[in-house]
Amino acid sequence: MLSSLTPMLEQYHLIKRDHRDAILMFRMGDFYEMFFEDALTASKVLEIALTARGRGTDNEAPMCGVPHHAVDAYIARLISSGHKVAVCDQVEDARQARGLVRREVIRVVSAGTHADPAQMESREPLYIACLCSSAGGLGTAFLDLSTGDFRIAEARGADPWDEVALQMATFRPRELLHPETLDLAALGSALGGDIQRTVLPDWQFGHDAAGRALTDQMGTRSLAGFGCHQMRDGIRAAGALLQHLRATQRSTLGHIDRVTPWVASDHMILDAPTLSTLELTRRLAGPGRDGTLLSVLDQTVTPMGARRLQTWILAPLLRSAPIARRLEAVAELVAAGTARHDLRLLLAPIRDIERLLSRVTLGAANARDLLALRQSFEPLPRIAAMARSFSAELLAGDAGAPAVDAARRPAPVPGPLDALEDLHTLLGSAVADDPPPLLREGGMIRSGYNEELDKLRCIARDGTSYLAALEASERARTGIGTLKVRFNRVFGYYIEVSKTNLHLVPPDYERRQTLVGAERFVTPELKRYEEKVLTAQDRIAELEYDLFIELRDRLAAQAARIRGAADRLADLDVLACLAEVAVARGYVRPQISEDPCTIISEGRHPVVETTSADERFVPNDLECGAGRRILIITGPNMGGKSTYLRQSALITLMAQMGSFVPAASARIGLTDRIFSRIGSSDNLAGGQSTFMVEMQETANILHNATARSLILLDEVGRGTSTFDGLSLAWAVVEHLHDAPGLRGPDRQGARVLFATHYHELTELALSFPDIMNLTVCVQESGNDVVFLRRIEAGAADRSYGIHVARLAGLPRGVLDRAEEILGNLERNEIGRDGLPVLARHTRDASGAERSGSQLALFGQEEEGAASEILSAIRGCSPESMTPLEALALVHRLKQRAGPK
Repeated sequence: MLSSLTPMLEQYHLIKRDHRDAILMFRMGDFYEMFFEDALTASKVLEIALTARGRGTDNEAPMCGVPHHAVDAYIARLISSGHKVAVCDQVEDARQARGLVRREVIRVVSAGTHADPAQMESREPLYIACLCSSAGGLGTAFLDLSTGDFRIAEARGADPWDEVALQMATFRPRELLHPETLDLAALGSALGGDIQRTVLPDWQFGHDAAGRALTDQMGTRSLAGFGCHQMRDGIRAAGALLQHLRATQRSTLGHIDRVTPWVASDHMILDAPTLSTLELTRRLAGPGRDGTLLSVLDQTVTPMGARRLQTWILAPLLRSAPIARRLEAVAELVAAGTARHDLRLLLAPIRDIERLLSRVTLGAANARDLLALRQSFEPLPRIAAMARSFSAELLAGDAGAPAVDAARRPAPVPGPLDALEDLHTLLGSAVADDPPPLLREGGMIRSGYNEELDKLRCIARDGTSYLAALEASERARTGIGTLKVRFNRVFGYYIEVSKTNLHLVPPDYERRQTLVGAERFVTPELKRYEEKVLTAQDRIAELEYDLFIELRDRLAAQAARIRGAADRLADLDVLACLAEVAVARGYVRPQISEDPCTIISEGRHPVVETTSADERFVPNDLECGAGRRILIITGPNMGGKSTYLRQSALITLMAQMGSFVPAASARIGLTDRIFSRIGSSDNLAGGQSTFMVEMQETANILHNATARSLILLDEVGRGTSTFDGLSLAWAVVEHLHDAPGLRGPDRQGARVLFATHYHELTELALSFPDIMNLTVCVQESGNDVVFLRRIEAGAADRSYGIHVARLAGLPRGVLDRAEEILGNLERNEIGRDGLPVLARHTRDASGAERSGSQLALFGQEEEGAASEILSAIRGCSPESMTPLEALALVHRLKQRAGPK
């Protein structure tokens, strides 16, 4: 019962009642304490000592705590362990409180709202998502609280859950908010196992309240200026998300000043399997970004640019005009080597303005954050002047359009960079050069910024000179030459007189302490000065804090300008980065076409060519489009088929994100979607085998591809029997060729690269006009095979799997036996039981092989001759023989074979 607890624990329980799903950090003096179940959990996660309050009494409470100055690091550990944290602080001065100090939760930190730059990966976005449903479809919203990037979307149609899954794959939110009555089972694995889920009451998703929350936040009368006023379900999701953040962050969220519609038709669609197999931002196997397209392209020098580059990679454009603007800017920077270098040098010192701004508007910024902003604003005038010297629109900006329009939406062509010179001047005059990390320590405000503060500092600083002057005047007044004016922490300021001079002490001296050889006194003047000095220290701390809060609020009021400048800096950084990579890697500007085609000369895989240090990467051509839009690619294992497929997709994606590409030349038709069915995976926990996952991904392609899609299929049908797999692969190719939705006019349509070991599929090129065969070239020399990595027209008749097995280290006996069985299969030596003749063994009851149980195909003499002939054939090298030597060999073999 609360009545039996101490007042402090009663207060704790009342606050905890409203935050049952979070660990409550309860401020007590210099520590944040946790009690009861929270203490048991936190002590294990944080590996700190578990103690107890009221030990030995009926109200004993498990307890643990962390220092207040290091709380952010402990919060980060709790968040990474899947917990939420409610931070409860003292909201009144303990020295002025009557009775129990008032405490309130000042913020609730979760996986999607943990926006502390010191604990975050600066190059990664951090989205929190919100999802709701209606009879017409689904509404979604995605917000990066650390930067203010706010997106709103809707999903409708026959299966809106598929579209939501695509959105989840693109934004990869850390936390998902949803109504308590919404069943998320349809999303399945699209959510991922590590996403934190937060349930909100259904009433919080009301359309009217959500709309008001959005317009209040944006400072507008309607959402028409943002282009999302008709997205009814999206507004419900965005409004509920905004209301939740206001409640948990206890802030106005001033840096969230725009909401941008996320429309699938504006961006190339990349589903989860495609994102995974193409390894755009994450490796297929193992953590980290090494070996990804992002790792190759990311030469950005600012955190904002790094996040913007990742956004461009995951959402390539679908309209030729904005793609052309990006390519034009990259081209100009490629040509202007010195200017590009100077621009990158100016950008390099700039800190994470977006996330620093979010701390300012959330009321979490300290003086060091403002110092970082001041330092980041310093090079802006020179960057702005350099940007104006370029001719490309995305570099110079449109002088006739502001960076942010009346509705605070990004302009189609951004305005010139705002150099923020007034804010830099303000911060330069106000913020000290080396401020402390805490707000109550003093030393944050520069001298000269505030007259009252300077006077108080002078009082506190000039105590020594005052004491010296007072000592001299008192010696003259009293005639005591040994009189001393001193200070200590116990007695404060005092005048010390030796006992031999006590008869000279004036009447206004008040005795304070008696020593063995002296007496200590105070005077009314000295007491007034002491009070002035001591109150000055308190007043300095109080005034500095007030001045800092005022300064922080002035910056928050300029959030739209600061955010606009950060946007422009991010774009400039990415464009300069892409130009730098293009020069260093020898990339070329692609030509963007409205026709669905992919024509690449000497294309290269951007990642493989940077990691294959042991051998030179072999470039290959690709022509896929009208009249030859389905390419069936056969050839050996390890020959490079999968690399060829992936590099075609990556070059297409890079072109549409506005990057130069690794090729001698490239003409890329606008592609609405890339499908990639490469590699094997399973979902055993969900009861799905490798083959089931393969078939599901193939079905997704056949159902959702359009005439403008690029489709990569590798080894369809390999997870089942040969005849089943071949039949399925054959039928899939026919569907891709004939389906009306995949065909356009003039023999145009979906471009398909179909890699397979089913050599029978090459016969499709004889019957279907838009199918062409390609093969990976090899060079044989005896039992050795050299993979040339070169793609040419034609079809392969072997896969060289046994050769690859030899390279992998299989035992020699297994390899020889495999060669023997393969030879029988290739000669169709199959018995009535469907097994190769040499694969049948008859064993007796003991398991030993019976002799003479296999019928010989030849007589004993013929078997010997056949063996010699086979050995002679295997030992020859046809590519090195002259015609005459070849005829002589055939003659010898015929003689050895004997008469017919």
